[in-house]
Amino acid sequence: MLTGAKNQDMKPIRPISKAGFQLQWLVFFSAGLFLTFFVWGCSVTPRKMPKVDDSSKTFAENTIISSKSGKPLAIEDVFRDLTQCQIIYAGEQHTNKAHHEIQLQIIQAAHAAVPNLAVGMEMFDFTYQNVLDQWTAGSLDEATFLRKTHWYANWRYDFGLYRDILNYIRDNNIRLVALNIPGYVTKKIPVGGIENLSVEEKKLLPENINLSYAAHREYIQKVFDGHRQHFRGDVRFEDFYAAQVVWEDIMAERIAKNLNSGTMVVLAGNGHIQFKYGIPDRAYQHTAADFRTVYLTPVGSEVDLEIADYIWITK
Repeated sequence: MLTGAKNQDMKPIRPISKAGFQLQWLVFFSAGLFLTFFVWGCSVTPRKMPKVDDSSKTFAENTIISSKSGKPLAIEDVFRDLTQCQIIYAGEQHTNKAHHEIQLQIIQAAHAAVPNLAVGMEMFDFTYQNVLDQWTAGSLDEATFLRKTHWYANWRYDFGLYRDILNYIRDNNIRLVALNIPGYVTKKIPVGGIENLSVEEKKLLPENINLSYAAHREYIQKVFDGHRQHFRGDVRFEDFYAAQVVWEDIMAERIAKNLNSGTMVVLAGNGHIQFKYGIPDRAYQHTAADFRTVYLTPVGSEVDLEIADYIWITK
């Protein structure tokens, strides 16, 4: 069902002067309109150190900053806190190799500390869950896995970026959960609305489509207004926003349905976890499970201190 807009106690996105808030979503269109992936506008220069919260503070690579204190923490202290939570959200810029290396470290720390670990991944839609189960069971080699998941038709990013993560999951028999919805569904919503999906397509939608997060709506409105030149046909904001919300809510729902009494590390793009209004707060509505967010950002970027529980400075 659709939930109407209402005020939420959400952290607003605060404007940042000078370079501005570097994280942006861009809209790409292939065989019709569809918000398919994020492009990250940060200028990555090893000599630069990120500013946080538009202050004079800068931090070096491999620093982990607590949003509560605004100060760096030791990795051991961060991992100790993360592994006491039931859900750990580890963000990424999809093409940044260092981000996937850190995600693997988080998975390894969680695997060593907690029983019944699962890893949920944005990179797979839930119609491939059976294939993911086969991978975890060790019954597929890499070439067969890529063919069965249609990796380069669906996710498209270099599999090498994710190889070590997926090999670790398989080698340690960790439950792997597909979080996403088939892309052809969300591709149709911006140009036709949810009401014009087929009966079969509607069956794939999340049970609840929550349009009530005010800060999230405001952010997507800015994306929509800033990229009207890409639109073809009659694209309406409410449909555009519904497509994004479907994307967030299906992943939140998949987390809730697969969490059980265990712990889950969730791997998703930074845009899905920033300020918690994408997946995290939505999943919390289903689970009430304690969670933490880890936002990975390269040197040379500038971010709001409240963007996540932890901000990890990377290459």
